[in-house]
Amino acid sequence: MIENEGRPGKKIVTIYDDIYDLPDCRSYFRAMDHAGFRTAHHAGVAFRAVLAELRRLRGLSSAKVMDFASGYGIAAALMRHDVTLGTVLSRYGDGWFDEASTPQVIAADRDWYAGLRRSDHADRYAGIDIAGNALAYGRVVGIFDAVFPENLQDEAPSAALSDWLDTCDLVVECGSVAHMLPDALDRVLRATRTRGAWVATAPIRGNDSARALEVLRDHGLVVETLGMPPFPHRRFADADEQARAIENARARGHDTAGLEETGFFHAQVFLARPAGEVTPVSDWPVSPLA
Repeated sequence: MIENEGRPGKKIVTIYDDIYDLPDCRSYFRAMDHAGFRTAHHAGVAFRAVLAELRRLRGLSSAKVMDFASGYGIAAALMRHDVTLGTVLSRYGDGWFDEASTPQVIAADRDWYAGLRRSDHADRYAGIDIAGNALAYGRVVGIFDAVFPENLQDEAPSAALSDWLDTCDLVVECGSVAHMLPDALDRVLRATRTRGAWVATAPIRGNDSARALEVLRDHGLVVETLGMPPFPHRRFADADEQARAIENARARGHDTAGLEETGFFHAQVFLARPAGEVTPVSDWPVSPLA
């Protein structure tokens, strides 16, 4: 997950740089819990609804899902396991994790996720990110079946990644980065040749998503929002960050009353899919605002 202030041309940064690419996830998820991170709670349920409809339309018993800018893999973890975001975040508050070694954490998480794997499908998951350590953690604990530590904003995908994307069905992004990396998004979609992947993304309101939406449409995809209102992303770090977020959201035509003005960034799920596969989304089971 990478965040910034939503200003065109501004370097993409995150306030969690020092813990985004560690050998295990505990420090990162502890920070997310402290910051009131909630996007994955809502987006994860929405992504599962998207995947269910995609599988129904395509008659798939097993779909291929790419977690874009995945970090440690929270989106994929919530999609393929019977677990909630709250459970994942609270897990690392246990005092045992204070003294455990990285191999001990990985072994414990691998066993934990194995016992929570959903039995109703056999979907395959991969992760793309520049954070190689975070990806390696996700692979070894069973969140991902394949990982690709690549910088698609600056470079074309490797042959191995291109092969994986060729038959990818769904690209998900949970943390507001896809719209800030339109060149990377374009490279991903160019590689999804055989099936034509759907894209489900949860950008922060106020960040500049115009170029990415244009990329999606240029690839022949119909873009819409799901039937759920904006939801909390995370708590603002300070009053200055809140003021900037409110300014950015208002500049893009958003009403911030009851949303950013409550002290949280807010996000919303966008879905892009081929015109021939557009179906009504109004009755899809999506995350409650809790």
